[in-house]
Amino acid sequence: MFIGHFAPAFVAAAVSPERPRLGTMFVAAQLVDWGFFTLALFGIENMRVDPAASVMVPFDLYDMPYTHSAAGTAIWAAAFFGIVAIWQRSWRIGLLAGIVVLSHWLCDLVVHVPDLTLDGTPPKLGLGLWNMPWVAIPLELGLTFGALAFYLRRTRGPAGPPLVLAGVLLLFQLVNWFAPHPQSAGPFLYLQALFAFAVLTMLAAWVGENRWFRKRGGLASRGM
Repeated sequence: MFIGHFAPAFVAAAVSPERPRLGTMFVAAQLVDWGFFTLALFGIENMRVDPAASVMVPFDLYDMPYTHSAAGTAIWAAAFFGIVAIWQRSWRIGLLAGIVVLSHWLCDLVVHVPDLTLDGTPPKLGLGLWNMPWVAIPLELGLTFGALAFYLRRTRGPAGPPLVLAGVLLLFQLVNWFAPHPQSAGPFLYLQALFAFAVLTMLAAWVGENRWFRKRGGLASRGM
C-alpha cells in the first residue's frame, strides 16, 4: 500500500480536537517507511527485486524487523507520540499521530504477501491483496479519496491546494502501479521513495496551512 496509508492521516487531521495538522499526520502515516528506506540505505534493513514476489509489487521485503514488525511499529508510534505531544504541547494530537503510525502496519497487513512479523521473527504475516489487483486497486483509491473527502467536509478553505494534493497522490500511485519497475534494489530506489514521501508531506503541510477547522457556532480556526 502507498497512498492508502494517508487515509488515516486525513481522518486524524479532520477529527483533531484542536487544529488539523495534516503535514504532521502525513509524516506519521509513512514514518516506518521513512525509517525502512533510510535503514536500507545503510544496509540495516533489506529488500530485493523479485518479479515473482506478488502480482502487483515485485519487491521481496525479506528483512525489515525494526520498522515493519508489529513491535517495531509500536516503538516508532510511541516515540512519535512523545515528539508530537511535546512539540505541539498537546497529548491529544500526539495520541492521534501515534495511532496513525500504528495504522501503517495494519494497512500493510491487508495488502502485503506474508513478509510482516510480530517481533522480527517468524511467522510472517500478510493477507496478500497485492495478488488481487481488482480488489487492491479500488480499495486503495477508495480509502484515500474517501478520507480526503471526509477531511474536506470537516474543514474549509480554498479548493486549489487540496486539488493539487489529490492530483499528485493519484499521479504517484499510478506511477507506483504501472511504471516500469527497477531491475534491482539500491540507493537510487530508496532515495526515490524518500523524495516521494517528502513531496507529499510538503504538499500536505501546504494544504493544512490553508484549511480552517470547522467549529460550532460557525467559527473556525486556522489549520497547520
